[in-house]
Amino acid sequence: MINFNGNIVAQNDNLLIQNRAFLYGDGVFETLKIVNNKVLFLEDHYFRLMASMRVVRMEIPMNFTMEYLEEQILSLVNHNSISDSARVRITVYRNDGGYYLPQNNTISFLIHATALDNKAYEVNENPYEVDLYKDFYVTKQLLSSIKTTNKIINITGSIFANENGLDNCILLNDSKNAIEALQGNLFMLLGNKLITPPVSEGCLNGVMRKQILALAKKLTDIEVVEEPISPFDLQKADELFLTNVIKGIQPITKYRKKDFTTKISVILTQKLNDSIA
Repeated sequence: MINFNGNIVAQNDNLLIQNRAFLYGDGVFETLKIVNNKVLFLEDHYFRLMASMRVVRMEIPMNFTMEYLEEQILSLVNHNSISDSARVRITVYRNDGGYYLPQNNTISFLIHATALDNKAYEVNENPYEVDLYKDFYVTKQLLSSIKTTNKIINITGSIFANENGLDNCILLNDSKNAIEALQGNLFMLLGNKLITPPVSEGCLNGVMRKQILALAKKLTDIEVVEEPISPFDLQKADELFLTNVIKGIQPITKYRKKDFTTKISVILTQKLNDSIA
């Protein structure tokens, strides 16, 4: 028997007691976007998920192919009648057994999906203010670049942003460099140079980050580089924006006392929509 919210219930009535993702954060996940019954950037998501599972020493089942996962995802969104536009999360976690040391490395997975309003990516040019989150820092290591179910820094940072009337916060690594936002990668336009931190700085190896880097490199008047960004650089920027698979590009309009334009965000969003049409 266990005590769950003040009630004594049978242990088998509560699946949480057997879920290592809940007990130890022993899981990885991917968030995907579905448009017109198609998983956007499926290959990039699949290979990042496989790499994440290998990093944390999970056993990858023989049937865990890209085609199998695509079939499972599309089956769910069609069953829920949301295949036109949906947000999907697939969470993979190590099966029950053991404490810090697992008894085995086999896995289970959970997929859930919610409807989205828009198919195409849109630039939201409404005021979007950010500031630094300095209570905790992201370590420059391989684990920081993958999506694990341990996101307590992002959670506490989101609470901080909400309490201070901010739309988002910029996370810092242990060298005090700006690396990403709470829900996406960070890009900075300085003159004709578009800069994003390298993955070695501790930022997420984002799927949308990869798309934007590829699209930006095709612009003839923009130099694209991956290099560290200090908090002082942010106030010198001409434009700042965030990227993730669900929103695409989210322009930052204000950081502290500095206001920013959205010109490159608009251009890249159009290129992004053209690439997936």
